[in-house]
Amino acid sequence: MAFRSLDFVYMPSRDVARDLRHFTDALGGEPVFAIEAFDTRVAMVRLSDQGPRVLLAGHLEGEVPVLVYRVDDLDQALARLEERGAQVESRFEIPHGPCAALALPGDQRIALYEVPRPAADERLGGRMDF
Repeated sequence: MAFRSLDFVYMPSRDVARDLRHFTDALGGEPVFAIEAFDTRVAMVRLSDQGPRVLLAGHLEGEVPVLVYRVDDLDQALARLEERGAQVESRFEIPHGPCAALALPGDQRIALYEVPRPAADERLGGRMDF
């Protein structure tokens, strides 16, 4: 299986500060970071000790969250998936490493990433710009 773990649920937000307060105050989540850069805001919240972290993103288009799965080797995983008929919609970088969004026939959204920069959590953790 190409997918290792569901690490992030990347959610669109029209008001990241408001949504971060709700996820922490009302839902009891632990804020990991809240960054304002490049004309957008992104906040990470941990809702449980296990399972994916939630990313609230002001720049993410649409209404549907992106499920972000970790893989051991992005190029190899994409090659295997393309052999099965999957298509890559776009490739980009996240703080942890390279990432690719998959083209899906419905409204669902899935991306894969690998982790050549494991220190990203330490580097970003605790940063609270807002």
